[in-house]
Amino acid sequence: MKAKIRSLPALAPECASVEDQPDLRPVEGPEADEELSMLAKAIGHPARVRILRLLARKNVCVCGDIVGEVALAQSTVSQHLKVLKDAGLIQGTISGPMVRYCVRPGSLRRLKALMGAL
Repeated sequence: MKAKIRSLPALAPECASVEDQPDLRPVEGPEADEELSMLAKAIGHPARVRILRLLARKNVCVCGDIVGEVALAQSTVSQHLKVLKDAGLIQGTISGPMVRYCVRPGSLRRLKALMGAL
């Protein structure tokens, strides 16, 4: 049975899309290839793909809610979150005793653009 995910009120200001400007960086060339390789590595595990999809559907999630949804140990989820965060696909903001995670929409758009150029 899937754990019920708490919906946190509204989109946290730190997770609001401030990346509304179009990304005009090239999608081909050595730098783009390096960037795509790094992003592909970050989503190269099924658990990270599930976490990214979950965060894309929700405004904000805390680690405990993600753990309940993907049915992995908290330490495992934390490691996957770190990989996604280090790649710039998500961000985490400390909110009291918990960290609130959300997708960085501009980074997701960039990944889609790089993949679409293959």
